Amino acid sequence: MTFAALVAYLSFGLFAAMALAWWLARRPGKSGMMDVVWSYATGAAGAAGALVPAAGAAPLRQEMVALLALAWGLRLGTHIWWRGRGGHDDPRYLQLRRQWGDRADRQLFVFAQIQAVAALALALVVVAAARNPAPFGQWSDAAGLGLLAIAVIGEAIADAQLAAFRANPENRGKVCEAGLWSVSRHPNYFFEWLAWLAWPVVAIGPVVAIGPGGASPWAWLTLAGPVLMYWLLVHVSGIPMLEAHMRRSRGAAFADSQRRIRAFWPIPRFRPLPAPAAPPAQMPE
Repeated sequence: MTFAALVAYLSFGLFAAMALAWWLARRPGKSGMMDVVWSYATGAAGAAGALVPAAGAAPLRQEMVALLALAWGLRLGTHIWWRGRGGHDDPRYLQLRRQWGDRADRQLFVFAQIQAVAALALALVVVAAARNPAPFGQWSDAAGLGLLAIAVIGEAIADAQLAAFRANPENRGKVCEAGLWSVSRHPNYFFEWLAWLAWPVVAIGPVVAIGPGGASPWAWLTLAGPVLMYWLLVHVSGIPMLEAHMRRSRGAAFADSQRRIRAFWPIPRFRPLPAPAAPPAQMPE
């Protein structure tokens, strides 16, 4: 199969999957299914593309990369599904529907197809990693697997800490600052990004160990994975939309967290940002 044909097949599958996600998300109380389907579809597309035979590719590497991509998609999608027990309204999508008004269904469909394009780019990152011609078992494979394990474990810990915080009725209306959430306002997003940093390590690492012939010419495309994921999480559909909801629902408590805790990178902020100036008092007329 040519690379163009592979892109065409993956595109068709992802566009169809996100059309299904749109149909599910239109139902009351089911907007969270957009992210469930996206996670499953991205992992499945990456795994399917990784397994397509390619000249010079190492079959064992293709199988391992496909397995990891599938495991990533299953874990993330199942976590989101289980968090909502099969369906829930995501506050980000609810706010978008309010903004779009009568055009909500049409705009949501367009948004879903834009997500399919992002999924295609990420799936091709997995394909590029799978086509590294170096035999599986290089130091970079171990480093990539280790990085992916740290990311999965870290995200699971952050998710568990948030779930425990929300389960306590005394925390209703408060902002979670337990454990990893004390050094990052979104540690789950950070570890999600970290997982995509594993693919360039797997794909490009053999250049260091073996030389320029140790990696596929497509290997450098894997750098697009962490760059794209960072952009999506920090500037598009992750932090901006979620924090807009948090400002509306948590008010001053969340504003205080923003002063003291970094949004993404889990690095303690030793000097809190200055508090916003109070608006000038209105003089009586």
